[in-house]
Amino acid sequence: MKMSSMMPDVREVLISSEEIQARIRQIGERITEDYRGERPLLIGVLRGAVVVMGDLMRNIDLPCEIDFMDISSYGSGTSSSGVVRILKDLEEDITGRHVLIVEDIVDTGLTLSYLRRSLLARNPASLEICALVTKPSRRRVEIDVKYLGFEVPDEFVVGYGLDYDGAYRNLPDICVLKPEVFGAGSGG
Repeated sequence: MKMSSMMPDVREVLISSEEIQARIRQIGERITEDYRGERPLLIGVLRGAVVVMGDLMRNIDLPCEIDFMDISSYGSGTSSSGVVRILKDLEEDITGRHVLIVEDIVDTGLTLSYLRRSLLARNPASLEICALVTKPSRRRVEIDVKYLGFEVPDEFVVGYGLDYDGAYRNLPDICVLKPEVFGAGSGG
């Protein structure tokens, strides 16, 4: 396999693409069992969840629908303040639907907590969360993630949908970015 030109910015590969695909398959199988007989609506949180959602929905053996939301959380640099603005709302009415929020990463939990409250107010039949990675060391609000891929340390991670300044989402692995690339602080 050809080495990516982005790899010099990477300190280490934390989770390989093979490990990611195996875990996504397991999560898809579990969702298939949990929602048997239902038609779940997967809601991807743009932009990072696009990669996760594409692979996840191909591993769910049920008719399912997808929709997207784009939300912006205001903060400084690499961390969220939890002040959220909806930039793109859902096309679908979720009243009475079985809804699964799909996220790339759960960091502080503030943005996801806001999104969850907002969607619960729309009266879905059920609402669960699926996230590829979580950083529990940065959590400021407890979030119940029913379908979780991996727990990662408090490092700046990129790849497989995770970005820094819009870049690195297309790396096939989840990687730790070198500190000199993003400057002081943590996030990602």
